Amino acid sequence: MTAKSGDPVSPPAEASTPSKSTQRVPAPESPPGYPNTIPTFWAVIIFLGFPIWWQTTSIYRAHLPIQEMVDWADGKTCRPVYPLEIQVVAPSLQLPESQHLLRTTQHTLDDLNEFAAHHLRLKLANDTNGSPPRTGNDGVHTSDSTPEHAADIALTVHVRPEEGLVAPRSELQPHTSQLDVFYPASQIPSPSTSNPPLSIFIAQELQRLYGEEKATIAHILSGETAGLDSASPELTESISRRLRRSMKYAETYHLSFSLFTPGSAPSSWDIEAAIQEYLAPLLDAFAPISNFTIDTQVQLYATFSPMTPDPIYDEAEAAWTLKKEDLSAFINAAEWPLNPSIGSGPTLNFILYVPDPSQSPMIVKENRASSWIVPQWGGVFLLNPPLAKGQTSNPAYLEQDSLQSAFKTFSHQLLTLLGTPSTPSSLPLRLQTLIRVRAASLLLSASSTMGSLARLTESLPSIPIPANVASSVSTTLSHLSATCSHLREGRFNAALASARVAENEAERSFFEKTMVGQVYFPDEHKVAVYLPLLGPVGVPLVVGLIKEVKRLVAARKARRA
Repeated sequence: MTAKSGDPVSPPAEASTPSKSTQRVPAPESPPGYPNTIPTFWAVIIFLGFPIWWQTTSIYRAHLPIQEMVDWADGKTCRPVYPLEIQVVAPSLQLPESQHLLRTTQHTLDDLNEFAAHHLRLKLANDTNGSPPRTGNDGVHTSDSTPEHAADIALTVHVRPEEGLVAPRSELQPHTSQLDVFYPASQIPSPSTSNPPLSIFIAQELQRLYGEEKATIAHILSGETAGLDSASPELTESISRRLRRSMKYAETYHLSFSLFTPGSAPSSWDIEAAIQEYLAPLLDAFAPISNFTIDTQVQLYATFSPMTPDPIYDEAEAAWTLKKEDLSAFINAAEWPLNPSIGSGPTLNFILYVPDPSQSPMIVKENRASSWIVPQWGGVFLLNPPLAKGQTSNPAYLEQDSLQSAFKTFSHQLLTLLGTPSTPSSLPLRLQTLIRVRAASLLLSASSTMGSLARLTESLPSIPIPANVASSVSTTLSHLSATCSHLREGRFNAALASARVAENEAERSFFEKTMVGQVYFPDEHKVAVYLPLLGPVGVPLVVGLIKEVKRLVAARKARRA
């Protein structure tokens, strides 16, 4: 309804407002929340987060006998000795005469010996009371009372009289470990003679037989043979060259025999019969040292390496010749199917190359040889099959007889590549020497690996040490001790077996994959990983902690005021 003009207008009613006494006052603003939550965060981090982080990121380090490992590496634990037991058989001599011969020969040997770690001990066959007790270089008396603890017989010396002799002579059997010594019947050693000629002769022959072995072991143990007066410069150089050419010891070797020809013939060969006839006996003799696996292949149209100069025809030799300096490039590694390693063991390659008839016969110019060794790799043999007049192609099939010269050469090359010494002429004696040499090298190698592992674990405290590494180290040390004990007592086959286990376990512990991976993950990488994660979280917590400390300090000052 509209108010008329002139009518009095009443003022609008005012909204009722509460009085001052009933007006609500807003609650005071509370202080920031972080002073109450920061301690909680820090408590969770310190008492829950940090223990969980420490437990989940801690590195397990098994206990290792560091000092014992270092002592083995430094040669303080074991001083290898090589007492070779030589059996003397003298059926034509009376027991007092044979005992006197044994004593005088032993005294002469001791006087001639210049390398204390390697010494020869004589013993009469079937005589347990006539020979003196065996004493090692370290003063330890040993006994062969039981067969399983008997020392290996290194050599048997048969002393026999022979009519018509003026001076003693010796004859070494090539296929057995037996030395026959023949002496004039008038030179029977008398018990009243202090230094009979027969004793001097036997002692000198034994020194000559084991001269190269003694120099080799001295070279391995001390790195030199200069301390041996009997080691001529030629012998020292021969030993160094042989050790450089030979392969590193392995429990199993893989032998690969390959037939290569630049044409289409020969396309097959009687390889199985050749291996069984010419190589299998040698591999059987190596059984106490190493095992072997064999494969064969035939490659046709195998051309020379592009880096190899073509053979040159020599009219004086009536043959195609290769220069000695070009032999290193003879192998066409780019096209010939030669695997550097097959299986777990190293591979030794033996190549039988049959040249084209247009370039046959083929020889090495400098020495007219038809074979050579590639150090630490294998050997090559150039087979020049006889060709009939007018024949323009090689035979399609190589029979066993035509492979005889090649496989005899391969056998000799195999002995060289495996580190077999060149003397004496008896193969069993050379293999026995190789057993002792391998035992020495494995003993030093495993001991050195233990020292390297000890230094590694001490210099890098951040790498883990798994329990299997500690177990391998324990096995290695126990077999090293067994190896040293077997060597001291003259059981060289057992020493090689223990040294082989020690070497395998030492290599397994040093190259443990969980340890090797951590070697290349230094602490700087860990800082780089944690900073992006902890930076954004840690800065507010630290700033809040500082503010909380300041607040507490200010509150304490206010209370005191």
